Order: sequence, then structure tokens, then C-alpha cells
Amino acid sequence: MSTTTAAEDAPSARRSEGEDLTLRERIAANPRPALTWGAVFALLVALEFGALASGLIVLTRTAVVGITAVIQVALEALRAPFEALGLEPVVGIVNDVLGVWETSQGRFPVTSEAGDISRDTVGKIAESKRHDAPKTFSLLWVQYQLSDFLFGLQHFTESVPTLLNREVIPNQGFKTGPAGPWKNTFLGLEPAAAWAVRATLVYVYAFLTMFWVFKAYNVYREHYRVADWTPRDDVVDRLRGHRWGQFGFVVVFMFVTMAVFAPTLGPTTAEANIESTYQNEVQYFDSESGQVEEVFVGQANAGAKSKGQGDQNVGPLSYDDYGRYHPFGTDVNGQDLFTFMVAGSRISLFVGLIAIGLSAFVAATLSLLSAYYKGLVDLATVIAADSVIALPQFLILIMVSVAFQGHWLSRVYSGGMLIALVFGLSGWPFLWRAVRGPSFQVAEEEWIDAAKSFGQRVPVTMRKHMLPYILGYLLVYGSMSLGGIIIATSALSFLGNGLGINPPTPEWGRAIAAGRNYVSTQSWHIATIPGVMIVLVVTAFNALGDGIRDAIDPESEGAEGGGAAAGGGG
Repeated sequence: MSTTTAAEDAPSARRSEGEDLTLRERIAANPRPALTWGAVFALLVALEFGALASGLIVLTRTAVVGITAVIQVALEALRAPFEALGLEPVVGIVNDVLGVWETSQGRFPVTSEAGDISRDTVGKIAESKRHDAPKTFSLLWVQYQLSDFLFGLQHFTESVPTLLNREVIPNQGFKTGPAGPWKNTFLGLEPAAAWAVRATLVYVYAFLTMFWVFKAYNVYREHYRVADWTPRDDVVDRLRGHRWGQFGFVVVFMFVTMAVFAPTLGPTTAEANIESTYQNEVQYFDSESGQVEEVFVGQANAGAKSKGQGDQNVGPLSYDDYGRYHPFGTDVNGQDLFTFMVAGSRISLFVGLIAIGLSAFVAATLSLLSAYYKGLVDLATVIAADSVIALPQFLILIMVSVAFQGHWLSRVYSGGMLIALVFGLSGWPFLWRAVRGPSFQVAEEEWIDAAKSFGQRVPVTMRKHMLPYILGYLLVYGSMSLGGIIIATSALSFLGNGLGINPPTPEWGRAIAAGRNYVSTQSWHIATIPGVMIVLVVTAFNALGDGIRDAIDPESEGAEGGGAAAGGGG
């Protein structure tokens, strides 16, 4: 009995000894668990370092363009009132920052038709403003320098070999005779089997990495945390028992994995099969000539169209006449639908994250300011929010699309950045309403009064003592709103006519529009599969939001009596 008691008291004794130590000192005193976790994590990252680093750089480049775009639009909007008031010095400062005196020798990142951010010149913009004096330092110049550096860094990371590379596990090949065998595929397998191996390994790697990242919390809790229990433990435990939220998390994680590993997951690449079809060739065995022939991808696509009539259909899990495997079939242009979908997932995720991130930033900032200062500040915020809500988002998007035609911003991701900014700047009132109440609640707490009495600066008080209180609410309502943005983006692309994401950049809504006339034919897959995926992803984001809400707030309707797990999280 005494032995058991001593064993139970040992962890408590170790925790008591570590109460006065920092986390770094506790790790130094017991480095083995941290080193073991770190070594395995480093190995996982090293296996796909090139792909992970390239994706991170693309996100960084996108953020650079987005931030400078918001600044530029805001300054251009402010320049007209200053000119009307005759404030020439202020107008001069604005012009200096915008760089309107750039010459045709200046360079500026715009987008290619493929939707990726690339390097180009600012000559058209400079010439349209008819300024000749060179300006070496400006907002555009800074943007170009950063984007140019990141562009070169991305090319370097893409050249780093990875375990799940298309060249390591290739699925594109050709038969050497009527009965085979296959050549240029992984281990001589059929393209379907080779593609299945690579896709399976991608998701195995993704889920293994996710598991190991979550394991870091257990390592910290068991070996380095001083407290035996924290409220976060209850949140984690409730989330582990929330089946509806877990369903949402798994689907969302698979969607994010699809977007991150899009070039690897597709049977072919978007560049070869969608964007530059007459600059890439495919080899196939011609049964008539009995020889291996070469043909442009564009010509092969023309012979693999799915239009629901007779032989004009390549359905899911089938090959076309050129030996190319199509997991989701082909679309009306003969392009691989699965490649279209995985490439389009990047656009959907990009637009959603940029919009939600911008909305959350504005909503959090205004809610904290109105809760801290109250009075006129809160009144002005309420009026601003009501004014934005009064304007229909669809009408705003139409006006902005017309106003920004020809602007470089409309070419970033073929209009994706512009849509994200519109959703972000017009959607913040909905998040603001969700966090305004909690912000006022935390502003009345005693620790806020104590921070004021000690003379702590207002930004520090908001960041340290108020923002953590509302982050959970932002996460919940942000995840729920993200699904709506994905639906709205797809709907705009479905309508077309200059709205939404413009061709040739893949977008799920445009696939539905292209296949809507074939739903009742044998080419049903063109519109049905993208539609089902949109429903599934949006439902998953809502389920994830429900799960996080019920885990954070045990008094919520969905969390009572485990109803969330059975009933869908309320």
C-alpha cells in the first residue's frame, strides 16, 4: 500500500520541483521526451520539405500581395478627397507611397493566366498614369522586391527532391503492346494502381504528421507542464468525444491536404492538362499502327470529351483512348476532372482563408476598441457595421468587379484576391456581432481595471488580457462562415460573366456550370461530383465549428448530455 502511494506521489513531487523553472529549464532537465518528439517531427518534415516549404512561400507571397493591395486601395481612395481639399503636400506623400511615378523600367508582380503570382512589369500601370519621372522606392517597388525574392526561393524549394514526388511515383505511362506491359509508370503498374499508391501515401503521410503534431500536447502535458490539470484538458476531452466535430475535422483536414498536395495528388498537372495543353505531349499505344505515338495533350483532350452522347463520355475510374486514367472522369473539354478539382481546392481555400482572416482581424480590432472605450467609439462602430450590412454583398461584388477591370488586383488568382478582399471587408460585421458581447464581458473584469490602474498601455491590455478571451468565438464563427464563402465563390463562378474566378484557373462552381446540362446523361459526373464535394466540405466546416463551440462552452445546447455527438453538434 505504501509503495502505491509513493508511486502516485512521485509525479506530484516532480511537478512541485519544477514550479519555479521555465519551460526551457524543464526541458533541459528532462530532454529525452522533447528530443524524441522533435527528431520524429524533423524526419516527417524532411521527407516533404520541398513541397511544404514551397506551399508556405506561396502563402507568404499571397499575403504580401494582399496586404499591399489593401494599402494601395485605401490610399487611392484617400487621394481624391485630399486633392479636392487642395492638400497638395498630402497628395504628394500619397503619390510617393503608391509609386505613381514608376516608369516602364519598373517591375511589379501581377498574375499569370494560370492564377499564380509571377513577375512582370509595371509599364502599363505607369504609362496609364502618364508619369515619366523615375521613382525607385514605393509600395509597388517594395512589393516587387519581396515577391521577387520569394519567387526565387520558391523555385529553389521546388527543386528539392521529396518522397511523394510525381517523378518518384509516376503514374503517367504507355503500353508497349496491345497486352502491355506498361512503361514509365511506378514499378510497371497500371496508371490507376500507380496513382492510387501515390494518393494513398500522401494521405497516410498527412494523417501521420497530424497525429504527431497532436502528440506534442500530450508530451508537454505529461512531462513539462507544472499543473496537473487546466481547463484546456476539459476542452480537449470534450472534443475527443464529439463525433460530429470529429467528422468535420477529418473532412476539413482531407480538404486542406488536397489543396496543399494538389500537384502530387492529380493524375496529371493543371499546367499540362488545363493551362498549356499544346505545350505538353502524351505518349500512347496506337492499336491501328501498332506503335507508340505522341500527341499534344490538347488533341488528346479533344478526343476524351464527356458530353453525354454516345461514345463521348469518359466516366469516373476509367481510361480514355490515350491510356490516361481519370479517377473522376473528364469534363466537357476532355480535361481530367480530378486534376481540375484538386487545383480548384487551392483557390477555394485561398479565398476563404484570406476573407476570414481579414474579417476576423477587423472584427476583433473593432470589438476590442468598442468594448474598451465604449461610448462614441462603440456607437461609431455600430453605425459602421449596420451601414456595411445594409449593402448586399452581391451588389458590392458586381460594382467592384466593374470598377477594377484592368487593375492588376483583378488578375491575382484570376480574380480570387479581389473576391477575397470583398468578402473580407464586407463580412466583418457578422463576426463583429458574434464577439462584441464577449468583448464587453471581458472588459468589465477586475483584471482589466487592474491593468488600467497599473498604467499598462491599451494595446498591451487588449492583446494580453482581452484578445485571448474572444479567440475561441472567432475560431467557431470563422469556421462556420468559411463554408459560406466557399459556396458564394462557387456560385459566382457558376454565374460567370466576369464574376467569380475567371478561366482557365480551376474553380468548382465553374465545373458545375459546365456540366449542368449533362446531369441526366451518362456524363452526370461533371456537375454531380463537384456539387457533392462542395456540400461535403461546407458541412464539414459547420460540423467543425459546432464541435469547437461545444468543446469550449459546455453549457451550449449541443454539448448537453452528449447530444452533440449523436445529433450533429446542435
